[in-house]
Amino acid sequence: MPTTYQPNRQDNVDYLEATFRKIFPQDNEYRDKATARLEQLTMPHWALGDLMDLAVDLAGMTRSMHPPVKRKRVVIMVGDHGVTAEGVSKYPSEVTAQMVHNFVNGGAGINALARQAGAKVSVVDMGCAGDLSALVKQGKIISKKIAAGTENMAHGPAMTRTQAVMAVEVGIEVAERLAPEVDIFATGDMGIGNTTASTAIVAAMTNKTLDQLTGRGTGLDDDQLEHKKEILARILQMNKPNAEDGLDVLAKVGGYEIGGIAGLIIGAAAHQKPVLVDGFISTAGALIACKLEPFVRDYIICAHRSVEQGHTIMQEKIGCKPLLDLNLRLGEGTGAALAMNVVEAAVAVLTEVATFADAGVTGTPAK
Repeated sequence: MPTTYQPNRQDNVDYLEATFRKIFPQDNEYRDKATARLEQLTMPHWALGDLMDLAVDLAGMTRSMHPPVKRKRVVIMVGDHGVTAEGVSKYPSEVTAQMVHNFVNGGAGINALARQAGAKVSVVDMGCAGDLSALVKQGKIISKKIAAGTENMAHGPAMTRTQAVMAVEVGIEVAERLAPEVDIFATGDMGIGNTTASTAIVAAMTNKTLDQLTGRGTGLDDDQLEHKKEILARILQMNKPNAEDGLDVLAKVGGYEIGGIAGLIIGAAAHQKPVLVDGFISTAGALIACKLEPFVRDYIICAHRSVEQGHTIMQEKIGCKPLLDLNLRLGEGTGAALAMNVVEAAVAVLTEVATFADAGVTGTPAK
């Protein structure tokens, strides 16, 4: 076990179950209070549509009529994938470490959008193949490295079941570490080859075909896309992940950063913190999280719908409607950072718009 993995508990076996026991559905009392107030605002009934639905969700998640959302954090989980050896990406795995340095230096897309949203960015090395120890020593990233990338799942499981458990556990630990200083989490990812892993996850957990699910990732041409589908078919046939066992799916066809995202979502839910789930890879993590503990769904906000064609199917499987649809395909948490502005707007509607009674207006809006 790498020395960077340092669990802060005595009993590994019960840690997941103990965390699950802290997760409860949204509070209906606060949902009802929020609904009642929104129904009395000085506007036609439910005129702000999905924004008002989001406000009700936020009240239910946070157990508050003034949901705290000011302290925002994007957590970028990083991991490499052995399957890149099969030519499923236009970029080599070395790009993963290069992008981590870009995140740290503040020059990536997520840095610009996080600054605009007033959010901090944390980077977690779950399984980068490159050496990031210098950044760890400088305190610029969090190291939870399980291994230097997954195995090539075209030839066998991506990881052991124990490693899958570890990935989810350390994601929970990151959420616990950050929770005292965060009101709302956002998921991000970096890992060359991770659209292949994410496609394998959604294929294993739905009855959809690879033609329906497989996207172009980093910009594959038609021939490269067909090759990717062929590799995915081989992966699924060889590993036969069990759709009813989230850890089996993660171990056989997932990635360390995807497991970390699943754990972050579970950890956020255990602390009654909303979590903005970003794009295709983050939503694969959300699928795993929801399979492990269904109540997690009550704390997930789907930030956006990406151009990856399997993303819509993932969101339908989870049962959430995306806030934005901007044809994004970058990852990193960029869509989630953008959606933070929508979340703050929803809270403003709930807390700042006057009711008819407050405004001294007679009558109420028709339902």
